[in-house]
Formats: sequence, C-alpha cells, structure tokens
Amino acid sequence: MASQPNSVLIGTGSYIPNVVVENTDFLKNTFYDQSKVAIATSNQELIKTFQKITNIDERRYVEDQYVTSDIAFLAAQNCIQSSGVDAESLDSIIVAHNFGDVKKNNRKSDMVPSLASRVKFKLGIKNPYTTAFDLIFGCPGWLQGVIQADYQIRSGNAKRILIIGAETLSRVSDPHDRDSMIYSDGAGATIFEARDSDSPIGIISHVVRTDAINEAHLLEMKESNNPDYEGHEIYLKMQGRKLYEYALNQVPLVVKSSLEKANLDIRDISKILIHQANEKMDEAIIQRLFKLYNIAEVPVGIMPMIISKLGNSSVATIPTLLDLILKNEIPNQYLKEGQYCVFASVGAGMNINSMVYRF
Repeated sequence: MASQPNSVLIGTGSYIPNVVVENTDFLKNTFYDQSKVAIATSNQELIKTFQKITNIDERRYVEDQYVTSDIAFLAAQNCIQSSGVDAESLDSIIVAHNFGDVKKNNRKSDMVPSLASRVKFKLGIKNPYTTAFDLIFGCPGWLQGVIQADYQIRSGNAKRILIIGAETLSRVSDPHDRDSMIYSDGAGATIFEARDSDSPIGIISHVVRTDAINEAHLLEMKESNNPDYEGHEIYLKMQGRKLYEYALNQVPLVVKSSLEKANLDIRDISKILIHQANEKMDEAIIQRLFKLYNIAEVPVGIMPMIISKLGNSSVATIPTLLDLILKNEIPNQYLKEGQYCVFASVGAGMNINSMVYRF
C-alpha cells in the first residue's frame, strides 16, 4: 500500500499596505466604552497604556482603492512568482477572511462571488478544475485553510494548493472603540505541494478545537460605541479580558496536543509562529506552554514578532510573518532545513488551532 504524500510548503508571498498609521494618529479620536459612556482618561494616557499592553507602535491600513480580494490577489501573485509554479497547475485556491470585500465608502460585506473566485479571476487561471472557495474561521482562518489543504493532499485529491489569508480590519473597526487601535490590514499567501519522502517533512500534525457555549460571542459584530451614531453599520467588538483568559488557558493545551500527536517535545521546536494578536498576550501564552513542560525560561528568539510595526491583521499575520522570515527580512530569524516549527492561532468562534511542521 502506497504511503500518503507529505504536504510541503513550496512558496510564500505577502502584501503589506503602504499606509502607515501611528499611535499618535488616534489622539484625535473620541473614545467611548461599550456602555456608550465617554472614557474620561485622556487619549495620551490611553495610547500609552495600549502600547504597553500590546507593543503596537503602528499598523498598516489598505489603500482606499483596494478591497480584501485585491490584496489577496497581490499576495497570491507574489507567492506564485516566488514559488516558480504555473498558476494553472493549482488544484485549489482557499481564501481565509472574515468580512468579504468591504469598500472604503460602503462598509457592507460583499462575498458573492467568493473572494477565492475573484482571486482566481484576477490571476487569469483558466483551468476549471482549480476549485476556489472561502473559509471563515476567525483569526485562525489561514492556518485552518492549510489544515484543510493537508487533508486534500493526503487524500490524493490534490497535489498543489494555494492558501491565502487576507483582511481589511480597518474597514470594520469602530473609531470610537479604543480596541480599534489593535487592528490592521494585510495579506499573506502560501502554496503547499504533495511530496513523497521516506523521512518526515512538511506538515506533521495538527489539532483544532471550537468552544461555542460560553465563548462564542467573545468576538462579535455590534453597533458603534458612540451613543450619537445614527448609521446602520456594525463593527468588530471583543471582550478583551475574557478573550485573554480563554487564550491563556486553552492555547497552550492545544499546542501541547499537537506536539504529542507528532511524538515531539517542546524542546524539539525551533520556532513558534503564533497569531500576532497582542504581544504581551502571546508572551504569556508561550510562557504558560513552556511551564507545561516544567521549563521556566522561554528560549530567546523562539517566537518572532512583527506586531509592533504591522498590528493585528487577523488571518494575514502568520503567513505574512512566515513570508518575511523565509525572505530574510526579519533580523536574526531563520527557518532551516530539518527544523521543527509550531504554528498556532486563536480567534472568533472561539477557535484554536495548532500545527507542527518540519522544514
């Protein structure tokens, strides 16, 4: 009986918007809490506290003329070029996002046709058997797309799949909510291919969970915090403290499960690429993970971060980080042949996923 093929990464790409938004740009905003009461603390103090908690100094917003499918296409184009593959050879295109195409001056979600179909159109792919579909899974969407691609490849139904994570959170964030300072825009893309190998390479294991009893609405869409707002748009809202506690308690357990499934120990892992949600939260998660193995000190440099300059772009954070590392654009961060890497994310659903990969 023939062994299952391995799912191996053969190309990465990203699109980082050119509009830089610094923390000081929020000094002009009027912030209200979720009870629609004006926050008495000065914006200077709010921003100082925000930076201390998240380590975000600036973020990127998409250019006015672009929507999510545009930057998904640009990241895909970059990925295809770097991989050197023929786009017609793709068996599937998976686009992870959460809000569809949202225009600058019309903030309604547009998802028909699917963003994946729009990307296929922009790429000019004529092959009718290049199936294109979207995946809505909160911030872990890109990683979930990779996991779904792995199932397709291992089943023998696909040999080469393009997975994109793209989002324009600036279009769905409430300017009167201080949490809006976290969000940014961007897109990252990857191509995975079937490879036969006698040694373990590519995707080794993955674990996914959804908690939807008490946690389903920790992230949701609601009206503006501004009591005088008369529009009909709804915006992304989160229960920050509860979300933090959920992630801190559950993400380390899911990562540990994925390592156990791969018959590995945390000491075998060279890098942890985690969703760039909030740097202090991510640091606490990794510290909790290492404590599960009775390790007090987290190895220096094991968790690369780009959030300080790029903010939280949801599904785009991990593939963008991966692309920048592999293209040597992050100082002192490398992924070498033979190294094991963990990918992990948490977000709306609430969903958590973790994957072990060997380069």
